[in-house]
Amino acid sequence: MSVKSASGQSKETRRNEGGAGLAVEQPGMIRNIALVGHSGAGKTMLVEALLAATGVISRMGSIVDGTTVSDSDPAAVHQQRSVGLSVVPLLLDGVKVNLIDTPGYADFTGDLRAGLRAADSALFVVSAVDRVEASTVALWQECERTGTPRAVAISRLDHPRADYDAAVAACRDAFGESVLPLQVPVRKGGEITGLLDLLAGTVSGTTDDGGQPPTRPADAAELAAVEGARAELIEGVIAESEDETLMDRYLGGEEIALDTLLADLETAVARGSFFPVLAVSAGTGLGLAELLELLRKAFPSPLEHEVPEATGLDGSPHKRLACDPGGPLLAEVIKTSVDSFLGKVCVVRVFSGTLREDIAVHVGGRGLSERGHPDHDADERASHLYSPWGPALRAVPFAVAGDICALSKVASAETGDTVSAKDDPLLIRVWDMPEPLLPLAVEAAARSDEDALAKGLAKVAAGDPALRVERNPETHQLVLWCTGQAHADVVLDRLREQGVKLQTVDVITPLRETFAVPASGHGRYVKQSGGHGQFAICDLDVEPLERGAGFEFVDKVVGGVIPGPFITSVEKGVRAQMQKGVAEGFPVVDIRVILHGGKTHSVDSSDAAFQAAGALALREAAAAGRIQLLEPVSSVVIRVPDDYVGAVMSDLSARRGRMTGTSSGEGNTEITAEVPDQELLRYALELRALTAGGGSFRRSYLRHEPVP
Repeated sequence: MSVKSASGQSKETRRNEGGAGLAVEQPGMIRNIALVGHSGAGKTMLVEALLAATGVISRMGSIVDGTTVSDSDPAAVHQQRSVGLSVVPLLLDGVKVNLIDTPGYADFTGDLRAGLRAADSALFVVSAVDRVEASTVALWQECERTGTPRAVAISRLDHPRADYDAAVAACRDAFGESVLPLQVPVRKGGEITGLLDLLAGTVSGTTDDGGQPPTRPADAAELAAVEGARAELIEGVIAESEDETLMDRYLGGEEIALDTLLADLETAVARGSFFPVLAVSAGTGLGLAELLELLRKAFPSPLEHEVPEATGLDGSPHKRLACDPGGPLLAEVIKTSVDSFLGKVCVVRVFSGTLREDIAVHVGGRGLSERGHPDHDADERASHLYSPWGPALRAVPFAVAGDICALSKVASAETGDTVSAKDDPLLIRVWDMPEPLLPLAVEAAARSDEDALAKGLAKVAAGDPALRVERNPETHQLVLWCTGQAHADVVLDRLREQGVKLQTVDVITPLRETFAVPASGHGRYVKQSGGHGQFAICDLDVEPLERGAGFEFVDKVVGGVIPGPFITSVEKGVRAQMQKGVAEGFPVVDIRVILHGGKTHSVDSSDAAFQAAGALALREAAAAGRIQLLEPVSSVVIRVPDDYVGAVMSDLSARRGRMTGTSSGEGNTEITAEVPDQELLRYALELRALTAGGGSFRRSYLRHEPVP
């Protein structure tokens, strides 16, 4: 785009404004933009370059997740940049631009979707060095379904292996023909020295003082080299114009005014029907001014974004709200973290109304009870209000509809919760969360650490709705269900940062036991120790049943050798022993137990004695017969790009999986199969590796089958 300067102000003036004026009064003067792309594409570096170019920070550093990370630890910098969701505002000619830096790892899709929920548009950052990954394509398609306005920034132009033309071609191939470049790099001596604006016909360079980049008219040779690209861009812009005569005039040879083209371009971008490509280099500053101008002028304000549908606490419908500072309060927590001084800090997107300091609010959460996040409601006081600003929080008096702010010391709030007025509580349906499919079993290092582990998990889970915490009732293991290895590593790191001492152990697959053949057992429980003794004898037969048949108890006692109440006692003892197991300690299923004989004593027989005798008889039958172990089998639905179908099917066969069907469409294939749970423990990682990040799956318990 053609621009005058990065913001029309001196660098010193912009730096002074950086910490003030963050409380904007009009939603039309706000832009919420999510930066998305795979890990390593350069999103966070681009955010820092934009902040430095506008004077918000004095130099590019490591502003990550609200903290400053030491550059002496590159691994820590890379990990936190790739897994954290952070919000940083900057000011451009009175417009507040909230840049939402989303995580790049596929494990953190939940955080990424939280960023998209808070945003009104998306800037896809694609590296000029790497290809467009399948996960980025899937995200583009997700934005397409919701009509989110988008643009593409080709980053890392200063890299020796950068290929801008190839990156643009890859984007058009992956995202569609409506993706067109606004600029073409100008090279001298093999290096990129400037950017040729295809609409204005000018070449801009870089500047060191944050002001207007040097600009010159493109020469005849440069214009001739981009004639085809320029014509395609102009035709693409005109095709989106509301002036139906414009195309005929252009094809008739008329030169369309630059202002007209820019106005139509900005309208089309805001409408989400045209997707410009810009070239940027965070290292050299090339293209930053043009990108800032696009963010300010072309991306829509919150007024053009529909407010999420809200309901009452009981699920009753509520009238659709608008982005109105004077309307009912409706906001959503998109991120929760714990600060060592402020305690719990919640980053909130305000959709309607105005959030002010020291007002009573209602905090409500619904829809994640299956992940260990029980539904909850609480009245709180929003005593402190901030704007996220680099590594710090800047106090603000209010946040209007459309803005993003931070609240501290709201004890009950969790990520995904709705914040509304105390006297008019509302709920927003939480965004779609990825299913956590990677189990991680943990245990406290010592009994004295168990309380610390429980408290630490509660804090981590409050800010991470993608995490599911489960105490398996059969194996008694504490299992953390994560979305991938990076997610698991982050969860463990956050626990250890709180001083929790823990260790990971192998995940135990809950098996079952059953009888493979009929067997008989004799239970004799006789004890005499002076005084009242214990006496119970029972005889029973055990028969295997079909899978899934459960348990049957049959009374075939004749002649009253065992009174009715003690027959019930025998059944209790058998059921208790079935839960404990008879061979490997796993529950026994799918058997019929037939009680056909026994003896009692008029004084010493009791309920407890016959329960013990029933358990002994079942164990004796197991010793005399043959026990079959059963393993859980899940129904699995796998979605993969067509290019990887063969590799995934071969891998499933190696996992003892049985394919039950396939279906194709839109470049992807859906495979249904039945796979033993033991083979799925690490499948979330292995499928991602097999499909270059493009595969996903879901699972549901099907049945138990004999272990080979």
